[in-house]
Amino acid sequence: MSNAENAVVKVKKVKKESELSYWGSVFFRFRKKKMSMFCLILMTLIVLGCIFVPIISPHTITSTNVANMNQPPSMTHILGTDELGRDLFIRFFHGGRISLGIALVVVVIECVIGVILGCIAGFYGKLIDTIIMRICEILMSFPFIMFCITVVGIFGNSIPILIFVLVFLGWAGIARIVRGQILSLRELEYMEACEALGISDIKRIFKHLLPNVLAYVIVFATLGMASVILVETALSFLGLGVAPPTPTWGNMIQPANQFIVLSTRWWIWVPPGVGIFLSVMCFNIVGDGLRDAIDPKMKR
Repeated sequence: MSNAENAVVKVKKVKKESELSYWGSVFFRFRKKKMSMFCLILMTLIVLGCIFVPIISPHTITSTNVANMNQPPSMTHILGTDELGRDLFIRFFHGGRISLGIALVVVVIECVIGVILGCIAGFYGKLIDTIIMRICEILMSFPFIMFCITVVGIFGNSIPILIFVLVFLGWAGIARIVRGQILSLRELEYMEACEALGISDIKRIFKHLLPNVLAYVIVFATLGMASVILVETALSFLGLGVAPPTPTWGNMIQPANQFIVLSTRWWIWVPPGVGIFLSVMCFNIVGDGLRDAIDPKMKR
């Protein structure tokens, strides 16, 4: 293909992108990133497996069979069995459902709290901004593990307690991001026009400012999913997260701290480890792809 033909093709692509809506343009650029698209498809398959496999499987997460304990993978038990004879295939996908579900709930609550407080701090400024930002700085300076140990020691380890700890210490990050964007957007001319027209503060915040920072919130949520999965895994492995017998990927790899399991029973800890690795990798790569697609500097 000649240089002239290449130039014509590029012009057509640019014209096509310019005719798209904002989110259409974002998806147009995101679709060009093959690795991000592959990870998005892989993550979708993992999520669908965690949703539907526990429904259609003939085994349950609580059914035990002492005669089949510590069995390697076979046609009957695809991922083998654990020390109680429980099927690890069903526990893997059910544990993924719990781990991904916790990450989703935590990120959604973090974003709701952080976006609301970030918008208020950035829009009103002055004393309100100072108070909210000082609270964020205090929460971000908490010793995370010590705080988790204290809370679990007082209230016990359960899914609601784990979600509370992660949300309590996690919303400050998105609040600071949103606040920084609102501070720059509120000085633009269209916001002065909104004020001149007498539009209320709530409408100016949630109708005219928030849509302009929503892209950054989506990127934070995508990367935050990976972070929460890792934190939940670490806490569950240390015994501070979800308590057995409820399976999560974190407490499923906990038996690997025994040398005999680590060296001879790989089927107990390798599958949840692979699930954690693939999920975190997919969310990080998809988040990077979204960040590049949303960034105006990446337009061609």
